[in-house]
Amino acid sequence: MINELRSITTFVRTAELGSLSKAAEVQQISPQAASKALGQLETHLGVRLFHRTTRSMSLTEEGQRFLEAAQPSLMGLQQALLGVRQTREDISGPLRIVGPRTVVQPILGPVLDEYSRLYPDVQPDVQLDDRIGNWVEDRVDIGFRLGQAPQEGLIARRLFPLQLIICASPAYLRKHGVPRQLHDLSKHRCSAFRSSNNGRIAPWRVQVGEAIQDQHVTPAFSTNDEDFELRTAMTGTIIAQFAAPTVASHIRSGRLVPLLLEHVSDAYSLYLYYGSRTAQPARVRCFIDLAVERLTNSKDFILGKEELTLAHTKGIETL
Repeated sequence: MINELRSITTFVRTAELGSLSKAAEVQQISPQAASKALGQLETHLGVRLFHRTTRSMSLTEEGQRFLEAAQPSLMGLQQALLGVRQTREDISGPLRIVGPRTVVQPILGPVLDEYSRLYPDVQPDVQLDDRIGNWVEDRVDIGFRLGQAPQEGLIARRLFPLQLIICASPAYLRKHGVPRQLHDLSKHRCSAFRSSNNGRIAPWRVQVGEAIQDQHVTPAFSTNDEDFELRTAMTGTIIAQFAAPTVASHIRSGRLVPLLLEHVSDAYSLYLYYGSRTAQPARVRCFIDLAVERLTNSKDFILGKEELTLAHTKGIETL
């Protein structure tokens, strides 16, 4: 089988340099390989392209016509290849990022701000949607996903465990009391998240002993928007379960009080995923490196047991 690109390149370089051995050297192949490539091309075309003597090579009439036709096309192809290689190393161009609306906004925002300051010629295109799309069809460069590792064929980097914390504002607890056990929740104004995919109410996920189980609540309030649910909790209207990245700063400031600490679950994780370890444009590699450095097991988004206990104790003392 003829390698047409190698054969045509060998032919053009031989014609330009007047020597098959020099053409082989320029292409970093052996003289034997160059001779074979040229012979295959002549056989494929059914014509002789060079007059050969022991000391020189000169183009035949057919060879001259073929050179005039092939040389511009080969030069255009080489320029195209060079352009792609340069683009791969330039830190510029579009960067398509996808992830769920839930949880990811407070995580992605600071990383993206820093990345944009470092690489102002990149144009981020961020699409947040709780549905799980097709990575290939959506032409994604980088994605974030909650739960288990993403679909087969993608490379996933686990960033940190995702704690789910039941909490309420001091105002809510002063008015409605503090739940001490899970069954106390039936007496409280619980909030529930309604899935954008199927419209169903999602149960709370809680740790019970060594297992994770669903805790079904009767919602006094439900929404498919995490920011709106957080706002409602902050006003003292509801008690809710949130992912730690959403409420960490509010718990640390005392605006929300963590509750039922023995039932905090972390069975799910946040993953960063992408399609290739090697064939990545520089703009993609730089974002991956920055996100992994800033987010892997970040204390900004994980509340330790002692920190949760202290926040709970202080919050209850203020009631």
